Amino acid sequence: MKRLTTAALAAIAFLTAGGAAVADYPERPVTVIVPWSAGGGTDATGRIIATMLEERLGQPFNVVNRTGGGGIVGHTAIKDAEPDGYTIGIITTELSMYDAVGSADLTHEDYSLVALYNADPSAVFVKADSDFQTIEDLADAVRTDPQAIQASGANFGGVNHLSWVSMVQGLGLDGGQSNWVPTEGGAPALQLLASGAIDVAVVQFPEAQALLEAGEIRALATLGNEPNPRHPDVPPINEALGVDFAIAGWRGLGGPEGMPEDVVAALTDAMEDILASDSFRSQMGQLNYGVVWAGGADFADYLENRAEAFGAAISSAGIGQ
Repeated sequence: MKRLTTAALAAIAFLTAGGAAVADYPERPVTVIVPWSAGGGTDATGRIIATMLEERLGQPFNVVNRTGGGGIVGHTAIKDAEPDGYTIGIITTELSMYDAVGSADLTHEDYSLVALYNADPSAVFVKADSDFQTIEDLADAVRTDPQAIQASGANFGGVNHLSWVSMVQGLGLDGGQSNWVPTEGGAPALQLLASGAIDVAVVQFPEAQALLEAGEIRALATLGNEPNPRHPDVPPINEALGVDFAIAGWRGLGGPEGMPEDVVAALTDAMEDILASDSFRSQMGQLNYGVVWAGGADFADYLENRAEAFGAAISSAGIGQ
């Protein structure tokens, strides 16, 4: 009887210790993979998220930029990590596109989804001294010779590329005629624009904010249905050209498929607290990033809808597999 009691107590102690280990997550530093280059929008928001997770969960959350392949390298590194919660990452819009474009066998179903935290439409930018004074001027040039206009904003088949192709298509042209220069994110594309190497950059306002404020570039149109709150004089594309589409880029937090439910719940709870905080909203607002919350099943539903919408857009634009 004494042995049974001792064994039972040992089992209870083991289960209690195991429960405490889960409850104490994280017990060591966590790596946060960002699939895009430093200085871009995903890097900026990812570092805000990492800092705030560190404050709430009491361990370092170390950002590592894993670039290459239009985000494929970083997204693959997140997917292939040990599913223990100690390697997570920022997953982005391109995850809704890879399969439809045929560039990688990656979908949101390959990940443990933690939370959506941001969604923003792209916009069209030109160099400050560009001959294109309005989006109508640029549209006329595209109609005349779409191949003559060099545009960039990240990888081929990404949200910015798709937005540009959709605009070209909306002008009554074959979207496949557009001339796109692939880069490893918005920041490199903006550098090309500022240097005069390309004619147009299609990126999100937050990524372009510094160059806008420096007077090096100008915004011609927002690729959405509503004006940007901080740039109300920049017309939405549907208002300016009658091109009726709104494709928003999104960002969220996720990890490899199969992460423990308690770990995912701990991260989701922390993210919900972060997104509700004045500090997060203030920092995102200063950078002109939209704050959008979806956790758990709502995040999965959002991504399912995004995959369908982007898949249809990619197919109609003629850039799918």
